[in-house]
Order: sequence, then C-alpha cells, then structure tokens
Amino acid sequence: MSNTSLAMEPVTFSESGGIRYLHFGTELIQGAMRIRDPDEIYLEYNQQMMAWLLFLETKPGMQVAQLGLGTGALTKFTYRYCPAVKSTVVELNPAVIVSARSMFDTPGDDRRLKTLQTDAKVFVQDPKYRDHFDAVQVDLYDAICDGPAASSLEFYQGCYDILKSPGVLTVNLFSRHKSFDINLNNICEAFHNRVLLFPESHDCNVVAIAFKGPLLDVEWKEVSKRAKLILERTGLATNTWASGLHRENANQENRLHI
Repeated sequence: MSNTSLAMEPVTFSESGGIRYLHFGTELIQGAMRIRDPDEIYLEYNQQMMAWLLFLETKPGMQVAQLGLGTGALTKFTYRYCPAVKSTVVELNPAVIVSARSMFDTPGDDRRLKTLQTDAKVFVQDPKYRDHFDAVQVDLYDAICDGPAASSLEFYQGCYDILKSPGVLTVNLFSRHKSFDINLNNICEAFHNRVLLFPESHDCNVVAIAFKGPLLDVEWKEVSKRAKLILERTGLATNTWASGLHRENANQENRLHI
C-alpha cells in the first residue's frame, strides 16, 4: 500500500520469519516481501491486483499504471514476468520510492519502468494520459489505513479516462469499513457497473476489477484455463481466481458476462 495524501509520512521496516514488512510509522502493514524470493508477490490481495492478466494479453508497447508503490511487489512482478509491458509508477512519498529500491529490491527506472513522484489524484486528471494505459492498478493508503486515500467519483472517472479500450482497473479496498461502499459505488458509477469483486482475503482486503471497452462474454472454463496458464508461466497463485469470482458475483452463474 502507499500514500497519496501525506507526502512525508515516516517509512519504517520490520522482519519476521524471513519476511520483510513496510510500515508508515505504525504497526499496520503497508507491504511485504519474502527476502529469499523478492520478485514473489507475497500478499494474496497483491496477487489479485494482477488480475488484469486474466483479460488482457501482454504485447509490445503495452502500458500499465501503478498508483501507489509500496514495496514494489507489483512493479517487480510485472518487470520480471511481463517483459513487453512498460510500467508507470505513481508515488507521492519520496521515502517510499527510496525504500522500495533499497530495502525491497525494486529496479530503478529504465526504458520499461518510469517512476513519477506525484499525487495520483492529479495524475489521473492529466489530459496527456487520456486513453493511454491498458491496465491501471490502484493501491493507495496512508498510515491510518482507514480506507483508500483517493476515493472520489472524480478520481475513479479519471482512472476510467486514462484507460484504453479495452482496459482493466484493479483496486484494493477494505471490506469491513465505511469506505468500502463509498469506493465501490464510485467505481461502479465511473465504470458503468462493469465491476467484479474477489472474495475477501486476509485483513479484510477486497480487490475490485472494473472494465472499459467491449463487453466480455466468456465461459468460466475459459477463465479457468487462462488462470492456469498464468500460474504455469509465472507461479502466481491464480488457481482459485475463477472459482472465487464466479462465486462472489451475482448474475454470473453460467458465463462471465460483463
């Protein structure tokens, strides 16, 4: 997780059982890395943030925006397993950028990776990024972790606007908090109710997936095949993705139609 509202929150670390954790000056976990396997996405909700891979084929020139850097888990995974993809990371706190590189083995910028120290709420309103990204990943929290730091309809409309068609948004939400309904309603309005939810994972995280572009109409067995392929190619724990999405979302019993 990472911050958009307070640029200078303190960045602290802890280690236990071979796992290194990121904190913003409290005991709340903002990200984690298995020290012996730094490119692994350790946390389940972080893994689900890569769900755009279920619906989009990676190809040369593909553009992905990651709003909130944290430990760089998504950045490292994409850099290693999606070499055709160009990533743009948006992070307001300079200490998070430094710690991702020095403590969590996140690569520095090059032709495939660009890091911008700026506010995600401003970034999504920039007209130069309109219809620019194939996928957008949003994981924006501050030290208090009382809901996403960017949650307005204007923000999610900006996320919609910077996506290409077809395009996929993934967002990390807190299910057992008043912010959940606010964020979900705004995502649904911005994306014309084309939204799926994963089942709740640890610590009440729920990842939402929103779609822009042509309607999807596929059999669930095809989604399962795609998830299995991702597992085989990357080791990402996708084996429960199709069944979880199938079970969690109403009106999707026979086919994925959204």
